[in-house]
Amino acid sequence: MKEFNESRWANAEFAREYRDNADIYIVERERLFEIMKSYYRHFLADGNEKKVLDLGCGDGIVTSELLSIDDHISSTLVDPSVDMLEKARERFKSHENITYKEYSFQDIVQRNEPDQIFDFVVSAQAIHHLDTGEKREIFTYIHSHLDRGGHFLNIDVIRPDRDIHDNWYMELWKEWMDDRKAALGIEMDSYGDIIRRYKGSGDNKPDTLEEQLHTLKEIGFQDVDCFYKYGIFVVYGGRKEEK
Repeated sequence: MKEFNESRWANAEFAREYRDNADIYIVERERLFEIMKSYYRHFLADGNEKKVLDLGCGDGIVTSELLSIDDHISSTLVDPSVDMLEKARERFKSHENITYKEYSFQDIVQRNEPDQIFDFVVSAQAIHHLDTGEKREIFTYIHSHLDRGGHFLNIDVIRPDRDIHDNWYMELWKEWMDDRKAALGIEMDSYGDIIRRYKGSGDNKPDTLEEQLHTLKEIGFQDVDCFYKYGIFVVYGGRKEEK
């Protein structure tokens, strides 16, 4: 597993640039969050406190979206970036029941931290940085740290199941970014190399959706499914059996 400090994400400027432009880079980002919130409302929200683990939390946007629909949340935010965690602390300075952990995925697997039980584990745009074996390790960790009947949801990117679709998916992505730039009145093509950077970076190790759903089922997740797909952008997950 690649150490965090060896990746581009350890560079504060790189992380800031991504954070500031995420609504352009990530296809239908608002829609992804709406699906996550709908899933949470349907399967988890019942008026009782829910313990949430936000893996690769960045600046805390995922937990912020969940708090907008349920303030009965005790959230543990995990990220290896000190800069990102500081942004999250600023976002939640008026909130209680928020815990911050400076852990990489490597820390989580090797140290079994955080060693708690959660009702909901969610991750956004982070797990694709792990290779196939590492994904299995983090999925296994998640399953073992979910309460009975708890749920896992991953918002991420995948590798196309069929190579013939790869170029088309990249075109869909570019069209989305072009449309967003036009809507925002951005004339300079400052985002033209994002696809090249994504494809050429060793930090990105996406597996196919089929492979990841199969791995979740093998580990023991129930009701595994893909809940959204737009080219390489997906939402998928499942739950831990109740008994």
